[in-house]
Amino acid sequence: MSEKGTLTVGGVPEHFNLPWHLAIQQGLFGKEGLNIHWREYPGGTGAMIRDLRSGDLDAAVLLTEGIVAGICKGNPSQIIAPYVVSPLIWGIHVPAGSAFHEVEALQGKRFAISRYGSGSHLMAYVHARQRGWDPEALQLVLAGDLTGARKAFRHGEADAFMWEKTMTQPLVDNGEFRRVGECPTPWPSFVIAARIEVIEQDTQSLRRMLEVIAKSSQNFKGSSQSVRIVSERFAIRPEDVAAWFAHTRWADRSGQELTDNVLQHVMDTLLDIQVIDEAVLANQLFNRL
Repeated sequence: MSEKGTLTVGGVPEHFNLPWHLAIQQGLFGKEGLNIHWREYPGGTGAMIRDLRSGDLDAAVLLTEGIVAGICKGNPSQIIAPYVVSPLIWGIHVPAGSAFHEVEALQGKRFAISRYGSGSHLMAYVHARQRGWDPEALQLVLAGDLTGARKAFRHGEADAFMWEKTMTQPLVDNGEFRRVGECPTPWPSFVIAARIEVIEQDTQSLRRMLEVIAKSSQNFKGSSQSVRIVSERFAIRPEDVAAWFAHTRWADRSGQELTDNVLQHVMDTLLDIQVIDEAVLANQLFNRL
């Protein structure tokens, strides 16, 4: 573990995490005596879970279902706050030239995933179960990240790929992907988790970090410049960014949206699709600092 006040935090290089970048650029963490090292994870939640376990990360912004599965499997971490409490809208994509035009045609087909235990893996299972398919009948193709999924499509190695709708919109617009459906998560999309060792040894720093990011997120949501910033940084059309902002809600510092009932629902779903073998008590998942 780093010295107190110094935290290595991981997150995907996507628009949801711009409040972290802005807070770092504006020196907001430094004003609270914090030294935040941000580390990007194009491979997503599965890669961050791995590095939380190894100690390479102190904290991370992850998909709710991914870290819940990780903790149930023994990852020495806990959720310390909700981050984005609105559902994540997963787009279900096929190559633009694919013969598959309806979601129903994808039953039992090859789904690209970033890695096992990732959101793209878990949500492919959740989506299958919602449609009454056997999740075990899905053929999974390990792609690494969005770039890897694009390569798998080009080489004819995968039939479908699930990824956050707004980030894939440019690929739909340019004719590389075709979106055949959507699948919202049935729970708040992103949480912040930390290793138990860090929670026990540097609680105050984590609390200050959460206060800063909660304020930065609310300022980001309320800024008249945010649509332009996201549009320019991620090459997404302003109207698509505005639509994303309209349905996206960041958590305040209360944490009230992430109840024990919500966490139990996540675990029940993961048990149902056989991603985890057993659940833990909800209060073992969430440490309300």
